[in-house]
Amino acid sequence: MTRGAVDQSSTAASPAPQPPGIGIGRPPWWALVLAALVTVAVTVDLLSRGWLERMDLRVSEVVSDWDLRNSDAYWPVWVFTQAGGRGFILIVLAGLVGWLAIRRRTLVPLVRVAMALVLLTTVVYSFKWGTGRTAPAYPGSFFHRDGASYPSGHVANAVLMWGVARWQVVQFSLPAPVQRAVWLLSIVGPLVTGVAMVALDFHWVTDAVVGLAVGLLLLGVVHALDAVTVSRWVRARAGRTQP
Repeated sequence: MTRGAVDQSSTAASPAPQPPGIGIGRPPWWALVLAALVTVAVTVDLLSRGWLERMDLRVSEVVSDWDLRNSDAYWPVWVFTQAGGRGFILIVLAGLVGWLAIRRRTLVPLVRVAMALVLLTTVVYSFKWGTGRTAPAYPGSFFHRDGASYPSGHVANAVLMWGVARWQVVQFSLPAPVQRAVWLLSIVGPLVTGVAMVALDFHWVTDAVVGLAVGLLLLGVVHALDAVTVSRWVRARAGRTQP
């Protein structure tokens, strides 16, 4: 084989270049430590009826005066909450998982998504039922056995599931526009979800903040579990181009 043929073969076998600045999005250790500290500090303050609860009440009073729920702005704002809606995200992930299963012959993304869903459901609902915090519109006490507002499942869902989606599209080298789109969703999705949920008075500010922190922690856990289980099991046939 000639030198030119060898060079051409090597070029054809090499993966497409990644868009600059876009990685798989594994949270660094310091971000996970900060997220854990925020979760603990906010939870302790709320359960002790501290200043964060008073801040939540003041914000909710302002939002209630806007009355977006009963205005023409309701549906346009509600659409942004779906950036963290489980149904919408799962539709996107189902398409992604199915495409990779067919084209790359790997079930790795499916296993990762399933692992993330189990962790999300278990941890978030344990928090909700454990604290029993009621939503802003609930009349009476703010910690009640029927409460399930804290933390925001929509925000946690947006952080974790868009983070998992970003991981897959980068690691399996999907086209650059797809990588950029999912990267943007992984950054902006949780933020617009949290703002929209608070603006509609569906959640307190601290619900959204801790939802973001819990989602980040769970994303770190999924990455760690994958490193010691899934990745080792399928390393030779995962069809990916990133470590």
